[in-house]
Amino acid sequence: MNVVLGDRSRFAVEVGGPTAQLRRVDLWMAGKWLTRDDHTVFVPQFRSDVLDTATRLRSGGGSPLPFDGLSPVAAHRRLMLRAENDDETDADYELRSRFQALHWGPTTDNVTTHLFRDEDCLVITWEFWREKHLLAHPEHAGQVFMVEMSTHEFVMILENLVALLDGAPGAPYGP
Repeated sequence: MNVVLGDRSRFAVEVGGPTAQLRRVDLWMAGKWLTRDDHTVFVPQFRSDVLDTATRLRSGGGSPLPFDGLSPVAAHRRLMLRAENDDETDADYELRSRFQALHWGPTTDNVTTHLFRDEDCLVITWEFWREKHLLAHPEHAGQVFMVEMSTHEFVMILENLVALLDGAPGAPYGP
């Protein structure tokens, strides 16, 4: 039985049946399926990475948009510009790293993501970068996608995901 946490039109996680160390986990943002290249997670590492993200956000982590007057999509592109042109300085790398998000192992290796926070509002931007994906979906080439949601909603989905991966009975994710 699959369990879906969240709303695919914003952010959702779909978790497949349990095995000892591996599970199928699909991620969705703004109606886009992010994990089409790899949706098999090594549960201990994935759980730890997701919990780290939830803990950081619950404790107030996350930074506002770094460039005055730029939209989140334009900020994402600007953060990636020097990295893509191989002329990124250490300062550029440190700035870009401050906003990188969803480092959850192989499941998210096919996307570049940034997270911007303004109090209780999160904006997550992402783009697909793998050639295999872009050949199959040429409409995604050069496109930066964006989703906005409350920090609370995002953190609750992540915490419910951790509880589900832990096998917690009676957790709020389902029956």
